[in-house]
Amino acid sequence: MGNWWQRPGPMPGNGRLREVLPLSCRDLAKTVGILLAASLIGLLFYHAGITEANIVTMYLLAVLCTALATNGRLYGILASVASVLVFNYLFTVPRFTFKFNDVSRYSVTFLVMFIAACITSTLTMRVKAQARQATRKAYRSELLLKTSQALQRAEGEAQILCVAAEHLSKLLRASVLLYPVAGGALQEPLFCPFGADGRPRFASPADQRAAAAVLEHGGQAGAFTNVCPGAGCLYMAVGAGAPPRAVAGVAVPPGHSPDAFDRNLMEALLNECALALEKERIGREKAGIELRAQQEQLRSNLLRTISHDLRTPLTSISGNAGVLLQNSSVLDETQKRRLYMDISDDSLWLIQLVENLLSITRLENGALDLRLQPELLEEVIGEALQHLNRRCSEHPLSVQVEGDLLMAKMDSRLITQVFINIVNNAVKYTPPGASIAISARREGGMVRVEIADTGPGIPEQARAKLFDMFFTAGSAGGDARRGLGLGLALCRSIVEAHGGSIGVRPNQPHGSVFFFTLQAEDVEHYE
Repeated sequence: MGNWWQRPGPMPGNGRLREVLPLSCRDLAKTVGILLAASLIGLLFYHAGITEANIVTMYLLAVLCTALATNGRLYGILASVASVLVFNYLFTVPRFTFKFNDVSRYSVTFLVMFIAACITSTLTMRVKAQARQATRKAYRSELLLKTSQALQRAEGEAQILCVAAEHLSKLLRASVLLYPVAGGALQEPLFCPFGADGRPRFASPADQRAAAAVLEHGGQAGAFTNVCPGAGCLYMAVGAGAPPRAVAGVAVPPGHSPDAFDRNLMEALLNECALALEKERIGREKAGIELRAQQEQLRSNLLRTISHDLRTPLTSISGNAGVLLQNSSVLDETQKRRLYMDISDDSLWLIQLVENLLSITRLENGALDLRLQPELLEEVIGEALQHLNRRCSEHPLSVQVEGDLLMAKMDSRLITQVFINIVNNAVKYTPPGASIAISARREGGMVRVEIADTGPGIPEQARAKLFDMFFTAGSAGGDARRGLGLGLALCRSIVEAHGGSIGVRPNQPHGSVFFFTLQAEDVEHYE
């Protein structure tokens, strides 16, 4: 499982314990090597006639290097004592013994040398401790920053929990369990390790009780705590609420105990996870509120517009029917026919409006089932022309389809509705006699359909909002003169649901060109 904690450099996880542990062979070898090097240099100085003060300085330097290269004060103290002894053995008279002739002189020298060595060692270890603490703080800040950035990029509660579990597992080099909480109960854990037998690890009754205790009371439970100490994991709450947002379990390797730094870092990482979860919850609630507000605004606009725009055709139908019922005997055939045609036009308009309302409602709710299949463009256009407004006869209409077998993948009934809406819109806003041309051609893997008219055209400021729901621009554009502003919005929704695009551009010398694309279908020829 590796080390309990992955840190840069020599950063012990439990410094106080390591100071009283048995001597490290590695650190002891470093101490001996440094003293040996200092002794060799001192012998060179001695034979070169350099004074003893310089040799003493070499041993002070050796103590300093020992304190820098090893962990714990013990090695500095050993180096201080050994330096005095080695200096006495090699350089005081009589040499190569631990005796010295000038007691008054060398006693003071040895005492000062020992004190200086101890002070040097202590100061060096203190500087190392401060540097180690600074490194820990920098390391902690870097970890929290990286974790926070990763959590901010995550989307959804499940992904946030997975990112948190992954980072904890990498940082601790230990197995991590993370239990989501839903409905006040623990769910199936994420990142749950499995044993060789294929069964989940840390599923013992003690671990389950520890996780349940954290869920109920918060805080910590499990290993190295007073609550369910027999558990294999240390369990901590994610979030300060009751119940917490999740429960995290860290499988502590045998023989290791997390110190205060470890626990603080774990808590900080879990707090970052809790903040990300809370932010995601607030964002989700905000999105829900905005959606409900949009739906309410849509409902309000729809009701207001329907109450206004349906009144005119219904009043016309009712009035014309009343005239026919009351005055049928005194009306001639021409007058009756005009009234019949007005009733028919208003009825067809109402039917088309209802179809648009139903279709756009299904599209917005995702309930519309697209039945895509290859269809001949010429047949779909012909079907649409049979359902056009009666006023279409007042406009010269031409159809030009590239080739005899131009096919596209579509739901024919919906694309027929697109043709009806766009052509009726062109009829509505162009004067009698203005021509309307429908054309279709293949462009790469798509079929491009264009419906061009020679009417007054659409202002540039209106073209950008022409396909928005409920947009009406009076006589300037849109399906507004008698309509809810749904026809062109429905066309966009249908075309985009087919994987195509729709737009409008000016026609030359005047008028407008509506265009949309559909996925082309290859035709296989058989002989």
